[in-house]
Amino acid sequence: MAERGWTAYRLARECHLSDATISNIFKRNTTPSVGTLQAICSGFNMSLAQFFAEGDLVEMTPEAKTMFEIWNKLSPNQKTALNELLTAMKK
Repeated sequence: MAERGWTAYRLARECHLSDATISNIFKRNTTPSVGTLQAICSGFNMSLAQFFAEGDLVEMTPEAKTMFEIWNKLSPNQKTALNELLTAMKK
C-alpha cells in the first residue's frame, strides 16, 4: 500500500472488500482467507503466484496478460521464434 500511496480505504475499494475486512487484517493481525487474499491480489493487479513468489514482483498489466494468454497458445516452434525476435529487438 505504501508503494502505491494507498490507504486501507483505497485498498478495500480496489479489492471490492469491506473496510472491516481490511481493518481486521491490519489492526488485529488476522490471517486472510484464500478468497480474501485473492481479492487483495486482484486489487493490486497480481496473481497469488506472484504474491508468494520470491524476488522482484512484476505487475500483470492488461497488456502483459494478453501477451501471456497468446504465448500459451503458441506452438513450441512459434515460442522459440518469438523469443528470438524479442531478444533481437532488445539489443
